[in-house]
Amino acid sequence: MLVMALYNFFIFFSTRDKAYAFYVAYIILVTLTQMAFIGMLAFTTFKNMPWLSSHSALYLTAFTAIAAGEFMVRFIHMKALYPVSMRAMRLFYLVLLFGLVIDMDAKSVIAYRIIQVGAGSFALFQLVILIRVAAQGSRPARYFLIAWVSFLLGIISFILKDLGFLPFNDLTRFAMTIGSAVEVVLLSFGLADKINVFREEKELSQAKAIAMAKENELFVLNQNVDLERKVTERTHALQETNDHLKRTQTQLVSAEKMASLGQLTAGIAHEINNPLNFISSNLPPLKRDLLELKEVLDAYRSVTKDVIGLEDVRALEERIGVDFTVNEVHEILKCIETGATRTSDIVRGLRTFSRLDEDDLKTADINEGLRSTVVVLGPQFRDVVHIEYELGDIPQVECYPGKLNQVFMNLLNNAAHAVKQRHGDSGGEIRIATSVSGEMVTITIADNGMGMDETVQSRMFEPFFTTKDVGEGTGLGLSIVQGIIEKHNGHIVLESAVGQGSTFTLTLPVHQTVEFAKSA
Repeated sequence: MLVMALYNFFIFFSTRDKAYAFYVAYIILVTLTQMAFIGMLAFTTFKNMPWLSSHSALYLTAFTAIAAGEFMVRFIHMKALYPVSMRAMRLFYLVLLFGLVIDMDAKSVIAYRIIQVGAGSFALFQLVILIRVAAQGSRPARYFLIAWVSFLLGIISFILKDLGFLPFNDLTRFAMTIGSAVEVVLLSFGLADKINVFREEKELSQAKAIAMAKENELFVLNQNVDLERKVTERTHALQETNDHLKRTQTQLVSAEKMASLGQLTAGIAHEINNPLNFISSNLPPLKRDLLELKEVLDAYRSVTKDVIGLEDVRALEERIGVDFTVNEVHEILKCIETGATRTSDIVRGLRTFSRLDEDDLKTADINEGLRSTVVVLGPQFRDVVHIEYELGDIPQVECYPGKLNQVFMNLLNNAAHAVKQRHGDSGGEIRIATSVSGEMVTITIADNGMGMDETVQSRMFEPFFTTKDVGEGTGLGLSIVQGIIEKHNGHIVLESAVGQGSTFTLTLPVHQTVEFAKSA
């Protein structure tokens, strides 16, 4: 018993589990109780204390029962499994303490009976609780049940020996002591097994903690991935918004420039048109008058052909070269007429191109728009680029004329830059063609310029992408072109080869739907 007490006392200091402390107290009390019953305390410890010598067994029995109850509460976790039974235990404690109070009042026989009945009832109560808890699969309760049954069998054998039902021998004489020893050993095994239970619970708890940590790690990882995806999406959205704002800003600036250009060209065309009309309107009567004067001159010359005294006049006529002068005047008038016609074409082209600021959907002559754009870009092409027209007989197209003129200007300007970059001041050619197929009109602008490789072609319509030097382009021309063509419910196709040139093919519907016009 002393070995068991020291062993469990050492475990208590290792684990700090109060169950071991109550068990050590229980072992010591059981040992003292057994020593009191066999008279060892009366002849040793309480030899000179007659009252304690005669009453020690009674008090130690009560305290042992209370220590056994408190140990059982902690060993099988009664508060968690059977909280109601705690009240019954407290009642048994009161009965045992009441018996001790009665004993102090010199009523030893009554006190003995009370403690005897209380301790026996309490032992049976503990047995019932242990059976119920053990039935639920509690390993500590099973150990405690076996140990408690062994202890009770020792007490029963000891009592049956006193009553004469069992023979008096060493086994029955020390039955209570043997039962207590067996109980202490089995409970020690149970406590040792509890360490294994603690270890298993700890391992299970650690496994759950590790699993939870892994779940948390996975959750955090997923959250990080989700957050990174959202950040990427938001960054992409912000980048697209930023690009859209830049593109819109540039388009607004370009539109404002083109609108100003339209107003400027309209004003210039108007101012030029007045003196041009004056020149054009006076050229026919001037030619007519000169022809009439020439007829009169020819008539005079035929009549005075043989008149004497006009030799000096004839010499002057020959010296001046009247026939050459008359022909020269005709040539001068022809040049003036050609210049006036060309100036009229330029003014008409400017007036057509000046509609860039119009935002209404209307029908327009695509061929006229192309010609007017070439007129406006005349300085880019003159004496450098040869323009070849293949304009078909196409119907009027429902569109935004100013926007399409902006498309033609961007494409023709890029074509002029490409051919001059490859051919210099001669050899550059641009072909402008139009055709109709059903309800679709096709516009082709082809050049024999530098051409583009596949990498450049894949990014050609990308906003802010340009192959020109810094300061020569914004990289928005073709992006704006694509946007305008899409706004017209059409599409644009690029075919290009390095060193051969590029061809842009625009396809537009002749008529726009009502839904499209509203959405546009």
